[in-house]
Amino acid sequence: MTDRHAQDGVRGVGPDREERLRALERRIGYRFRDLGLLDRALTHTSRANEDLTGTVRHNEALEFLGDAVLGLVVTDLLHRRDPEGPEGAKSRTRAHLVAAPTLATRAEEIGLPELLLLGRGEEKTGGRKKAALWADAYEALVA
Repeated sequence: MTDRHAQDGVRGVGPDREERLRALERRIGYRFRDLGLLDRALTHTSRANEDLTGTVRHNEALEFLGDAVLGLVVTDLLHRRDPEGPEGAKSRTRAHLVAAPTLATRAEEIGLPELLLLGRGEEKTGGRKKAALWADAYEALVA
């Protein structure tokens, strides 16, 4: 690892992975100060569980936070757009916007499935094709 990598916060991310993550940043229009955090957002628990060194961190905590962030942001936007609108309609719209199928579609649009780090077992059982994992990674990315 070069000093530049350590200064940029890319510790533990190889050059090929770094370029793929930088391409994702360009697609979403956001540059992470810590590229390792982006890498973690895309790391499934199966990958972390197979790491014998214990240094690989998975995305579940970020997924939990991202779920809350998405709920709050969508709620705020819906309320600002129609402050006097019926709560039931806004709740249904919010539920649709933060639902796993919607998030999975968005994840696919920005190329998250190809960037997921999965364990060998999850990969063998078709994990990369599971929309639920895409949605989870999208939530983790938002965090």
